[in-house]
Amino acid sequence: MKQVVLSYRNGDLAVMDVPAPLCKPGGVLVRTVVSLISSGTERGMMALGKKSIVGKALDRPDLVKRVVDKARKEGVVSTFKQAMGRLDTPSALGYSLAGVVTETGEGVTGFSVGDRVACIGAGFASHAESNWVPANLCAHLPDEVDFESGAYGMLGIIALHGVRCAHPQLGQKVVVLGLGLLGQLAAQEMVASGVEVFGIDIDPSKVDLAKELGASAGCVAGTDAAGRVLDFTGGHGADSVVITAATTNDEPIKVATDACAPGGRIVLVGVCDVKIDRQLFWEKEIEFVVSRASGPGVLDPAYEVKGRDYPREYVPWTQQRNLAAFLDLLANKRVDVARLTTHRYPIQEAGKAYDLVQKGSEPHLGVLLEYPEKNDTRRTVSLETTPVRAVGDRVRTGIIGAGLFGRAMFLPALKASKDLQLVSLATTTGVNSHHYARKFHFEKCTTDYREILDDRSIHAVFILTRHNLHAEMVCAALAAGKHVFVEKPLCMTEEELDRITRAHAQSPDQVVMVGYNRRFATLTRECLGFLGERSAPSTVLIRINAGAVPADHWAHSQDEGGGRIVSEGCHYLDLAMALTGEMPVSVFARQATSADGLNLGDEAGITLSLSGGSVAQILYTGAGDRAFSRERVEVFCGGAAVSIEDWKSAELCRNNHRKVSSRFNLDLGYDAEIAAFARAARHGKDVIPFEIFAASTLATLRAVRSMGTGRSEDCAFTGVGPA
Repeated sequence: MKQVVLSYRNGDLAVMDVPAPLCKPGGVLVRTVVSLISSGTERGMMALGKKSIVGKALDRPDLVKRVVDKARKEGVVSTFKQAMGRLDTPSALGYSLAGVVTETGEGVTGFSVGDRVACIGAGFASHAESNWVPANLCAHLPDEVDFESGAYGMLGIIALHGVRCAHPQLGQKVVVLGLGLLGQLAAQEMVASGVEVFGIDIDPSKVDLAKELGASAGCVAGTDAAGRVLDFTGGHGADSVVITAATTNDEPIKVATDACAPGGRIVLVGVCDVKIDRQLFWEKEIEFVVSRASGPGVLDPAYEVKGRDYPREYVPWTQQRNLAAFLDLLANKRVDVARLTTHRYPIQEAGKAYDLVQKGSEPHLGVLLEYPEKNDTRRTVSLETTPVRAVGDRVRTGIIGAGLFGRAMFLPALKASKDLQLVSLATTTGVNSHHYARKFHFEKCTTDYREILDDRSIHAVFILTRHNLHAEMVCAALAAGKHVFVEKPLCMTEEELDRITRAHAQSPDQVVMVGYNRRFATLTRECLGFLGERSAPSTVLIRINAGAVPADHWAHSQDEGGGRIVSEGCHYLDLAMALTGEMPVSVFARQATSADGLNLGDEAGITLSLSGGSVAQILYTGAGDRAFSRERVEVFCGGAAVSIEDWKSAELCRNNHRKVSSRFNLDLGYDAEIAAFARAARHGKDVIPFEIFAASTLATLRAVRSMGTGRSEDCAFTGVGPA
């Protein structure tokens, strides 16, 4: 399948052959017929990509500060890898298309195979032969609307939402400043609203086009535009000014302020430097609004991805309802986009289209990409890559999932492993699957993880997906006869743990390992070696200053992340087990509550009682400052004491002697745990018994239960599934 992709590392553009997308629940698979290049947005993305690292940093100083803070806490090398991982991530261009539904996902109503649709959304309605698009970002094409016109959907509703923000009323006179694609669409939509439009642009041909398409008057920017507007409005000024221009200076704001009537409104839809003359705004009492893209629902994952619509009686014009309204305007001939289309290119020649958009070698407005009627629907693509070293007897391995964490921490270590042969990489997007499979020398890439499980040449899998998928994938991998490494947590519920336990019992020769990397860290092993064999119980203190995570982050979601204790707190219950060498017996946990009585999901104290009499106290908090150390571990036993500070230094004390062990870079144990799993998979024998991972999982889930019941909870793992 062909798709247009931009590299953020250097701004290069390519038409890549990538695996076709999988149709997921909540959306539809669409064969693209036509897509529209958004010249301003996509030109800006390419310009940013071509900038040096310093240039990118100057553009986003907020991100630079976050990188510096992260480096202080997690080490320069680790932070550098993750930052470069972000820059290395290719971006799928495009966010507006029209096509035909070829498959519908589970839970989707209102769309059927064969439906003609318009689709919107960055990351969904891309310049690709086939796209998976959430249902809330699709609308039916009326019979009167052709595919070319329908491809204008996203630009049409960005303009439409800006028009709505201007509150146009019948008989008003308004200004549209900037008559590119957005401006031409906004001007026509304003006319359809019953107002008179005055258009302004630096290009006289665009002013003429706007007048041909319904604007009452217009002028070229710089020719006393504000004075011309006053003449147009009988000296009163415009009731509203909609800025759709794209520039780096503040000239549009100045012109809009001069042209606006007292009590009027300025709406910024495009991009410019916002410098407001307070005195003029005060004298005229002007209202200033920044229109946010395409309307309510934009940037809300619950709306866009999960399909949770807003009630019409409270939010009448969501993205989807705006899209349907725009298509109705096209059907009723109240908006004409045919006159806006200046160029058409087949997808194979997308490079020529972007050369035109970037260089402006000839006048252009609407630039469309056209797609073949039949396309490649393969979801696995073989790659021409050269293995780093001879295959030998290494374990043939498939990887499922390649998010930022997996790309930065796991894939480099997996590629360097002498015991693993990387065979196939599965991610949900074909672009990422293809890019990272080539980068890390996989033999093939796919968008369907089941094809990895069905591949008999693959003996082991790494599951690096979001948490809600872990249990299903672990069970499926065991049933397929694969050794399994799953990044923490093992699962999110006791029912899932029971299913995994039973699946493992049916496949006892298959290795299952959970990504509790801290038990493999160099300083952990050094402390355990210092403490040596112990007959007396230990006391363990673990404090995690995890930092706040936004309330809408997926880790908090019970559907995807399971909450922060399940998603990350599990690390530290496992670490307590590793430090004591004992199994959990019971757990008591309390959750911090706010003044209004609400539980705080990332504020908890956990007391874990262990089988040899040891006790561990775990404090997990998101309320601390990031300048403070993130993790501190202390163990006291038999006259000895050890501590670990942020996995960079350890203090070892016995008989009044103190030794400090320090490391320049963070070592959280990723390389060592991968090596341990590779050895286990090669020999078919667990390095760490499955029961230990199951026990730490059960203890974590029972800790969450204890927060609700207020009681201590038994958490001894019986080996036959939780009670």
